Amino acid sequence: MRTMKPGNFRELGVNREADGVNFALEVWEDEPVSLLLYKKGGSGVSEEIFFPKEKIIGDVCAIKVQGLKTKDYEYNFRIGNKVIQDPYARILCKKGEFGERTDNEDGHQIRCGFMDEKYNWEGDKAPGIAYAHAVMYNLHIRGFTKQSYSKVRHKGTFLGLQEKADYLQDLGINQVKLMPVYEFEELLPYYPNMHINYVDKKEAKKERINYWGYVEGFYFAPKRSYAATKDPVREFQNMVKTLHARNIEVILEFYFPPHVNPGLIRDCLTWWKIHYHVDGFHLMANHEICNMIARDPLFTETKLLSIYFPTEEIYFRNRVPKKINLAECNERFMIPARKLLKSDEDQLNEFVHHIRRNPVNHAVINYITNHDGFTLMDLVSYDEKHNEENEEWNQDGTNSNYSWNCGVEGATGRKKILELRRRQMRNAMLMLLLSQGTPMLLAGDEIGNSQGGNNNPYCLDNEISWVDWRAARRNENFTKFIKDAIAFRRRHRILHMPKELRVMDTLSCGYPDVSYHGNRAWYAAFEHTDRQIGVMYCGEYAGEDNFIYVAYNLHWTVNEFALPHLPEGMEWFLAADTEEGFYEEGLEPELTGQKMLEVSARTITVLIGRK
Repeated sequence: MRTMKPGNFRELGVNREADGVNFALEVWEDEPVSLLLYKKGGSGVSEEIFFPKEKIIGDVCAIKVQGLKTKDYEYNFRIGNKVIQDPYARILCKKGEFGERTDNEDGHQIRCGFMDEKYNWEGDKAPGIAYAHAVMYNLHIRGFTKQSYSKVRHKGTFLGLQEKADYLQDLGINQVKLMPVYEFEELLPYYPNMHINYVDKKEAKKERINYWGYVEGFYFAPKRSYAATKDPVREFQNMVKTLHARNIEVILEFYFPPHVNPGLIRDCLTWWKIHYHVDGFHLMANHEICNMIARDPLFTETKLLSIYFPTEEIYFRNRVPKKINLAECNERFMIPARKLLKSDEDQLNEFVHHIRRNPVNHAVINYITNHDGFTLMDLVSYDEKHNEENEEWNQDGTNSNYSWNCGVEGATGRKKILELRRRQMRNAMLMLLLSQGTPMLLAGDEIGNSQGGNNNPYCLDNEISWVDWRAARRNENFTKFIKDAIAFRRRHRILHMPKELRVMDTLSCGYPDVSYHGNRAWYAAFEHTDRQIGVMYCGEYAGEDNFIYVAYNLHWTVNEFALPHLPEGMEWFLAADTEEGFYEEGLEPELTGQKMLEVSARTITVLIGRK
């Protein structure tokens, strides 16, 4: 028998308690509030239960229902005459796919489901990977495996990503950052980002695809259309457990507009942390919200990413936290790296600063490509954006791409240009992967994925925005190069230190931790016309008995680099260059007695000094 009693107002949404199921909802309006219950698969309201007229405190209405078998029901709320879904809904159910518009305006078409919170995690534990040792991979759940050549059975789903877990592990990835995976509306009214005056009324009524998902949504519910099964909750949990078993962390992106309740944001992140074992969050919200979450003791061991964290305000007296959990994720590395890659002048100082930058109380996420902009292949294939498919007259997306097409715009069969593009892609990856901080790769870059020059496919759920796995075969050598570069980075701790290198000999070993060189050893030139620099790392500062020397020549001419003298009994060996790739460890060619190193135009060469 079902009975009702006053509810608990402290926790919004639906929560099972010892004496019943508690329903709590924030209500601004001064109108009757009721709980609508639907039999699973039923066509109409099975039961309507009214909340007490008097709110217990503030704007929260709460009621506790006893004797409710949640496995048999779905629910909604009604405020006055309007049917609404629970902002805290753990699952959304709909006839058809969620995200499709319907003519049903009474609100009953979409319903909230009750989540079975029992799940066997089988001893799952967070990998707990420090930012310094992480290699991040940014992907869109649907776009990553949707294409027919992706070699997964369950394309475009959480299960599809789970099927790619071995691929990611083999590549060397140990963090995945997922674009929004919560329930959001996939169809939006047509409204161009810019130049709205050029759109007539008929055009403005068109609906657009919301592919990326950076809108407000039902933040507690995993997206049903990203699930291959009928249970998105279990599917997401299985995916996380599988990735964790391969030592891969899961970080979720959340977009919170300014009007979203801070309490809901905190509750949302806590829910995903507890019930889905998520390792971190990229917060896309105003800085007050980001700072609030950063100060919250619940998240001190949860990775939190944002454009910027004012750590001098978050950490009293600039104290250093026991475990670094905050990270800034912005374009500060990307812009000078891209400019230097295409040989712009006066970029060397800025680039050298960012390959060493590693703040004491927060991490930095470095990337050279992101979902918002060109892919790596397009970065070396296009001078201009080509967003015509977006139907905004190519006026959406950034105009500042800092790209170079290597001589021909777009696809070409000219061998010299194709080889130059391949070398520029290898250069870009070494610039990223040999830098301090946390490198982030864009999904598909390792196989040469192209979007045809589109730098803003936010509204395209098709072959343009999906990762093109057909490119994998013709770019096998490049994929191997990235795999080797990640492995080289991981083997040499001096390339991913927990603290910033100081350009000083703090160990009194005769060598600074990092030093800079030109055509004279220990003398680097930083003139505005220079596009080359030698960077030497002393492995002793990481407990290693070797040296690493990286000769960056992003000039269009050959350049010579003077090699610093090594301790007695040590010689320089050629570890890699962006013309030939990486040599197998232990089989690198020896540069016996060599004092100068000649590096070809637009080439990066890596040496290792050892006994």
